[in-house]
Amino acid sequence: MKRFQFPLETVLSYKQQMLDAQQAEHAIIIAAVQKQEEHVRLLQEEYEAYANEYRVHCAAGMDIKEVLACQAGLRAREREIQQQTAELKKLHQQEEEKRMEVIAAKQDTSSIEKLKGKQVSLYNAAAAKSEELLIEEFVSSRRCAAMG
Repeated sequence: MKRFQFPLETVLSYKQQMLDAQQAEHAIIIAAVQKQEEHVRLLQEEYEAYANEYRVHCAAGMDIKEVLACQAGLRAREREIQQQTAELKKLHQQEEEKRMEVIAAKQDTSSIEKLKGKQVSLYNAAAAKSEELLIEEFVSSRRCAAMG
């Protein structure tokens, strides 16, 4: 019997390549999310340190120019945190979309692999049956030759 050949092997290979590419893209987005989360965390720490410094200077006494400058600095940091948080939210959404694409690609690949598994088991069953018939025919022809 000829060797098993899956007719959708090229499709399976293509789907696997697409899955690998989707997973790589997803990993890149996850890395970007983590980097952005770290950036936002550092900005928040910087803001807290600046706010504490502002409170200490206010308690020690500052002139109005310094107060206004510090308040402007605080507002600028708040805006930067808001912008970076909005960017983080976009990255989270991109990560979610890419994760859904990866799941869909895994499902496609899995369904083709299951089909291949079923066809392999059918092929193996047919090969075993063919071998069995061949052995029976051989035994039968030997008996006939021995008798006659």
